[in-house]
Amino acid sequence: MADTHVDEPRADEPIVAPHAGRHPGPKEYIRIAIILAAITAAEVAVYYLEGAGDYLIPILFFFSFVKFSLVVLWFMHLKFDSRTYARFFVMGLAGAITLFLIVLLIFQVFAG
Repeated sequence: MADTHVDEPRADEPIVAPHAGRHPGPKEYIRIAIILAAITAAEVAVYYLEGAGDYLIPILFFFSFVKFSLVVLWFMHLKFDSRTYARFFVMGLAGAITLFLIVLLIFQVFAG
């Protein structure tokens, strides 16, 4: 009797990562691109609003965060791939933000 290992994929089966989810199709990418274009148009519109003065920077930061999240989750596939990739991305992002804040502190940007 032949001893076969159950977990080994057959030659005709595609190899899929254990945590991989379904990847989006072209329609979903187009939908995300339209959403990103709409957010960009909103950013431009907010910039030209007369009454946005004090709230301009926080509003633009919010829009930037939303666009960044959409690009990272869909176009970089972090929403659909293994969580390990997302962890590496978040660790790198946290390191970059920490380094940026340290440089700002060294140059006394926050000193009043």
